[in-house]
Amino acid sequence: MKYAEYLCEKLKDNENYTHCYFVAGGNIMHLLDAARSRFECIPVVHEVAAGIAAEYFNETNKEGKKAFVLVTAGPGLTNVVTAIAGAFLESRELLVIGGQVKRTDLKTPKLRQRGIQEIDGSSIVDPITNVSILISEPILYSELRNLLHKHQKPGPIFLEIPLDVQGIQIENEDIVTIQNVSEHSSSIEILKFVESLQNVLSKSNRPIILLGGGLAREKAVDLNTLLANCGIPIMTTWNGADRYGADQINYWGRPNTWGQRSANMLIQQSDCVIAVGTRLGLQQTGFAWEEFAPLAKIFQVDIDKNELEKGHPKIFSGLASDAGEFLEKFLKLTALKDSSFEEWHIFGDKLIENFPLNDIHNETAKGFIDPYEFILELSTQSKNEDVIIPCSSGGAFTVTLQAFKSKFGQTIVSNKGLASMGYGLAAAIGAAESTKSRTILIEGDGGFAQNLQELGTVRQRDLNLKIFIFSNRGYASIRMTQRNYFNGAYLGCDVETGLGMPNWEFIAKAYNLPYFEMESPEEASSQLKKILEWEGPTFTVIKIDPDQTYFPKIMSRVLPDGSMASNPLHSMTPDLLPEQVAEFLPYLSDRINLR
Repeated sequence: MKYAEYLCEKLKDNENYTHCYFVAGGNIMHLLDAARSRFECIPVVHEVAAGIAAEYFNETNKEGKKAFVLVTAGPGLTNVVTAIAGAFLESRELLVIGGQVKRTDLKTPKLRQRGIQEIDGSSIVDPITNVSILISEPILYSELRNLLHKHQKPGPIFLEIPLDVQGIQIENEDIVTIQNVSEHSSSIEILKFVESLQNVLSKSNRPIILLGGGLAREKAVDLNTLLANCGIPIMTTWNGADRYGADQINYWGRPNTWGQRSANMLIQQSDCVIAVGTRLGLQQTGFAWEEFAPLAKIFQVDIDKNELEKGHPKIFSGLASDAGEFLEKFLKLTALKDSSFEEWHIFGDKLIENFPLNDIHNETAKGFIDPYEFILELSTQSKNEDVIIPCSSGGAFTVTLQAFKSKFGQTIVSNKGLASMGYGLAAAIGAAESTKSRTILIEGDGGFAQNLQELGTVRQRDLNLKIFIFSNRGYASIRMTQRNYFNGAYLGCDVETGLGMPNWEFIAKAYNLPYFEMESPEEASSQLKKILEWEGPTFTVIKIDPDQTYFPKIMSRVLPDGSMASNPLHSMTPDLLPEQVAEFLPYLSDRINLR
């Protein structure tokens, strides 16, 4: 068989790949011909959508099925780089197979180009992949398998295959040698870490467990009862937003630089933070990371030991381990009384009650929809089996992850590491195809415009996808930055300053999608119910005030030397009143200079 056929056979039979997202091109003709009879091949309009869709297909599938990406040489590869970067930063599985010109047409080191559309793709993406190689001779499955599983932490893999290599005739073989890539802590080390944690916990009065995206969804489901009964309040990161339901009694929210005020205030007053499956990046700790959980001993569990040694935040103890393996041992070995941390629970519940998810300082002009109220209503009407895709940047993204009340069983996926505009639609396509569940996309108009061509894919696949676009005439977050830091010197952030935006109703009609427009707050609830119950895909525009406020948030300030300084997580804008500081930040009042 051709090497292209051999490769596809192995991906299908041995690696459980079932779907292929692609944009056709001459330099992948053998690969595409081999894939068409072995996979569900889904054509998209732009390669970046193929990569994003495959990433989200893999991230949401609960049956072990996987999707890969097929792109041609040159622009095919450069177009998919954004998707590769996004998967790399979030440590998600993504296999990209790229075409290349014939080996005789490959350039020498001193040439810029020899073959048509030739570019050194494997070198371009090498820094943002687990593996990036040019396959100049056919490699058999024994070597391919080791490449695919070379790293314990998931990430993109790029295989670049010249056109003539794709067509080489080879003999099949099934000899497999799998290298041992285990580098995480042993069971003995985990038990020692648990013992140390238990010792600190026995003296703790205000502990918190912070669950991140490194905890597998299936494991989170298995451990749900233990988490609910552990006696310790549970928080989640944005990547771990679906690991624990907001409808559970000991759920305390999502802290973050754009986090819920109550969650930020509580984690800052904790005396023991158990961070499981989270790298504790700057968006999680705040840019003023020195002041993250300043009263707490921080125990961090992450499979990547480099994340434990990066120096921010300062941790008390770290464990390089699979998050689920640690958490199961910890929960089963740690017996806490029902009355454990009772005062902490009472305090936390009171604080949460006094700081609603829609901040009282937010302002919405008449004739527009309050985005926070919309997200709260959406979370009420959503179902446990729904998939929620809150795009990856801007107001639609932050409002959703601040205000959405997740339910146990829901799948919530975003890509905050790269925070690229234009992620939402392709992501939702991959998730909807993977799960066959109702998929709800919340995206801003500026970001949606960057990949709106994939509406054709939505229509062709007839996906159960509900698209909600926050329409505020452009890039709200950029407009806000220019207002806050440059005295309203606006440029390229909306239609008034030169940004071209489409007529959304015309766009929906062009792709034969049912169109809805939501602008009346009084009718929003009934409209939403109708849309969510609609058969097949829908396209809904939500009229958002261009001057809508987005509180609470961490503010930064420009220093005289041009550098930026940020406030710690508990010091969000608008400022708390003095009496609120005294009542709700009592553990910090003598330790931190509150504004």
